[in-house]
Amino acid sequence: MDKAITFSAPLGRLLLAILFLLAGFGKIANPASTIEYIASHGLPLPQLGYAIALAAEIGGGLLILVGYKTRLIAALMALFSIATAVFFHADFADQAQMTNFLKNLAIAGGFLQLVANGAGALSIDNRKG
Repeated sequence: MDKAITFSAPLGRLLLAILFLLAGFGKIANPASTIEYIASHGLPLPQLGYAIALAAEIGGGLLILVGYKTRLIAALMALFSIATAVFFHADFADQAQMTNFLKNLAIAGGFLQLVANGAGALSIDNRKG
């Protein structure tokens, strides 16, 4: 059982991080489309929104993956996930948007578990003591 506990934390971090890393690299590949998408939802300063999304998805994804400053980064990622749910997936008349809204809330819940429990044994946080 100890091995299951030891390896479940980094696996959980990987599963959370990969979603954000892939999304972030997709945004790098097509910044204009992402900026246009942000603007189409009526948010001000879409270029700033793009920069925040990249920082959260790539920076936050990498930090969660390696388990560095996990509780802080996970709290920020939970807020980012909730914000994206509210600003981009709140059209509850559209079933796909409702599903994405709930998915983002579930991801925020996963990050809150990291806030509560930390990164686990196999992480930079744990190596630092």
